[in-house]
Amino acid sequence: MGIKIDAKVFDNRMKELAGLPSYLVNKALKITKDNTPVASGNARRKTIKKRNTIVSNYAYAGRLNEGYSKQAPKGFTQPTIEQLDDEAQKYVRKI
Repeated sequence: MGIKIDAKVFDNRMKELAGLPSYLVNKALKITKDNTPVASGNARRKTIKKRNTIVSNYAYAGRLNEGYSKQAPKGFTQPTIEQLDDEAQKYVRKI
Protein backbone atom coordinates (compact mmCIF):
# COMPACT_ATOMS: atom_id res chain seq x y z
CA MET A 1 0.00 0.00 0.00
CA GLY A 2 1.54 3.29 -1.08
CA ILE A 3 0.89 6.90 -0.31
CA LYS A 4 -0.04 9.17 -3.18
CA ILE A 5 1.24 12.72 -3.01
CA ASP A 6 0.01 15.44 -5.33
CA ALA A 7 3.25 17.23 -6.19
CA LYS A 8 1.49 20.50 -7.02
CA VAL A 9 -0.36 20.58 -3.68
CA PHE A 10 2.86 19.65 -1.86
CA ASP A 11 4.82 22.43 -3.60
CA ASN A 12 2.12 24.99 -2.79
CA ARG A 13 2.09 24.01 0.88
CA MET A 14 5.87 24.23 1.06
CA LYS A 15 5.75 27.73 -0.46
CA GLU A 16 3.19 28.75 2.16
CA LEU A 17 5.39 27.34 4.92
CA ALA A 18 8.32 29.40 3.64
CA GLY A 19 6.58 32.46 5.09
CA LEU A 20 6.55 31.00 8.61
CA PRO A 21 9.92 32.37 9.83
CA SER A 22 9.11 35.94 8.81
CA TYR A 23 5.61 35.65 10.28
CA LEU A 24 7.03 34.39 13.59
CA VAL A 25 9.65 37.15 13.85
CA ASN A 26 6.96 39.80 13.37
CA LYS A 27 4.71 38.06 15.90
CA ALA A 28 7.64 37.74 18.31
CA LEU A 29 8.19 41.50 18.20
CA LYS A 30 4.57 42.21 19.04
CA ILE A 31 4.37 39.54 21.73
CA THR A 32 7.67 40.62 23.31
CA LYS A 33 6.48 44.22 23.48
CA ASP A 34 3.15 43.08 24.94
CA ASN A 35 5.00 41.03 27.58
CA THR A 36 7.41 43.85 28.45
CA PRO A 37 6.41 45.73 31.62
CA VAL A 38 5.59 49.41 31.28
CA ALA A 39 6.69 52.22 33.56
CA SER A 40 7.61 55.00 31.12
CA GLY A 41 7.21 53.02 27.88
CA ASN A 42 10.94 53.20 27.15
CA ALA A 43 11.45 49.43 27.18
CA ARG A 44 8.66 48.83 24.70
CA ARG A 45 9.77 51.67 22.43
CA LYS A 46 13.33 50.40 22.36
CA THR A 47 12.41 46.79 21.61
CA ILE A 48 12.95 46.52 17.87
CA LYS A 49 13.39 44.06 15.03
CA LYS A 50 16.83 44.15 13.48
CA ARG A 51 17.67 41.69 10.69
CA ASN A 52 15.05 39.17 11.80
CA THR A 53 16.18 39.39 15.41
CA ILE A 54 14.33 40.96 18.31
CA VAL A 55 16.60 43.42 20.13
CA SER A 56 15.83 44.91 23.52
CA ASN A 57 17.98 47.98 23.11
CA TYR A 58 18.09 49.39 26.65
CA ALA A 59 20.45 48.85 29.57
CA TYR A 60 18.04 47.17 31.99
CA ALA A 61 16.61 44.55 29.59
CA GLY A 62 18.36 41.72 31.43
CA ARG A 63 16.88 42.74 34.76
CA LEU A 64 13.36 42.98 33.33
CA ASN A 65 13.76 39.62 31.63
CA GLU A 66 14.84 38.08 34.94
CA GLY A 67 11.53 39.10 36.51
CA TYR A 68 12.58 42.33 38.23
CA SER A 69 9.19 43.92 37.54
CA LYS A 70 6.04 42.79 39.33
CA GLN A 71 4.21 43.39 36.04
CA ALA A 72 6.21 40.57 34.40
CA PRO A 73 7.54 38.21 37.07
CA LYS A 74 8.37 35.63 34.37
CA GLY A 75 10.22 38.21 32.30
CA PHE A 76 9.37 38.53 28.64
CA THR A 77 11.43 35.93 26.79
CA GLN A 78 9.87 32.73 28.14
CA PRO A 79 6.25 33.93 27.80
CA THR A 80 7.04 35.06 24.25
CA ILE A 81 8.46 31.65 23.34
CA GLU A 82 5.41 29.92 24.74
CA GLN A 83 3.06 32.17 22.79
CA LEU A 84 5.11 31.79 19.61
CA ASP A 85 4.73 28.04 19.84
CA ASP A 86 0.95 28.53 19.73
CA GLU A 87 1.27 30.99 16.84
CA ALA A 88 3.38 28.56 14.81
CA GLN A 89 0.79 25.83 15.30
CA LYS A 90 -2.02 28.18 14.22
CA TYR A 91 -0.08 29.17 11.10
CA VAL A 92 0.55 25.57 10.10
CA ARG A 93 -3.06 24.57 10.72
CA LYS A 94 -4.26 27.33 8.38
CA ILE A 95 -2.27 25.82 5.53
